[in-house]
Amino acid sequence: MPVFKLASMFSRILVFVILTFSVSNYLFSQTDSTNKPSRKLIIGITETPPFIEKQPHGFSGLSISSWKLVNEQLQAEYEFREYDNLNSLLTAIENGEVDMSVNPITVTEHRLNKMDFSQPYFISHTSLVQRKESSLLRHIKNFFSWDFFKAVFLLLLVIFIFGFLAWLFERKRNHEEFGDGFKGIMQGFWWSAVTMTTVGYGDKSPRTTGGRIIGLIWMFMAVIIISSFTAGIASSLTVKSINEEITGIQDLQRFNVATVRSSSSQELLDLYNIESELVEHEGEAIEALLNEEVNIFVYDEPILKHIIQQQELTDELEILAHSLKKDYYSYSFPKDSPLTKKINPVLIRTLKTMEWSALVEDYK
Repeated sequence: MPVFKLASMFSRILVFVILTFSVSNYLFSQTDSTNKPSRKLIIGITETPPFIEKQPHGFSGLSISSWKLVNEQLQAEYEFREYDNLNSLLTAIENGEVDMSVNPITVTEHRLNKMDFSQPYFISHTSLVQRKESSLLRHIKNFFSWDFFKAVFLLLLVIFIFGFLAWLFERKRNHEEFGDGFKGIMQGFWWSAVTMTTVGYGDKSPRTTGGRIIGLIWMFMAVIIISSFTAGIASSLTVKSINEEITGIQDLQRFNVATVRSSSSQELLDLYNIESELVEHEGEAIEALLNEEVNIFVYDEPILKHIIQQQELTDELEILAHSLKKDYYSYSFPKDSPLTKKINPVLIRTLKTMEWSALVEDYK
């Protein structure tokens, strides 16, 4: 009897172990088949340093590194398909030519209508870069502006008018000081300029009643005009410099602006009706900026920083402190792609790892 009970107990334990192993194996296989894509993935990319960089041995960068960490858990077969620019890559995603993209694509309302996005893996900003100018050069440009030359022209015109009126009264009775013809008119101009500046050389003075009345009116007017002109010069050196500082997106209307076609920066500029020159690659905009063809390049801050550092342009270009908006970089998928639900949980787990934190530190 004890032997029978022992055999019965052993058989029950054996059955329990077999069932437990079978259920565990089944659940594991189900989980594996749920997370692992059933076919080779086509991942669309376009070179976007420092997130996607083309190297002799393949592609590298923060976005590539993030995908490799994610795929350590997915164990999916994949291949990269390269596109010439961002516009063609976005079109490929919308049309389902690729299964996904790991490029740093900003999530926008417009794009959400055409494709799906994963959990954001990087937070950035849309910033502005411009040419560096010394304060002295900026003041010189402000001083010799079109507004300055218009003010000078108007001032000379007023001086000429009062000099001409004085000459009309003085040309006959004060012929020795205000002569005839063009020379006499220039003498009147000289008297008007000397009177306005209160220099008072005394070489010319009106003697007729009409000439003195003109002189009296001009003396009082000149005080007001010269004060306004002095204030205008001070304004051109101070207030205009302050006005040229960009504190909001509406301020961009006064500048020649460039950005990359189909980027979130273009969407932002279009939203506020800011005219901009569109380029296919960020390098074209940097070249236009250096050649003074545009004043401002609006684009993603980490990409702008990388270009300036790599091309050693820190002495020529500067990123403005005021950014326009915050950007969230995510993986992108064709609309209603089942991959979004498979990859998203894995990506979220990856973003919590020490490996990812160490990678991000290198790109800040």
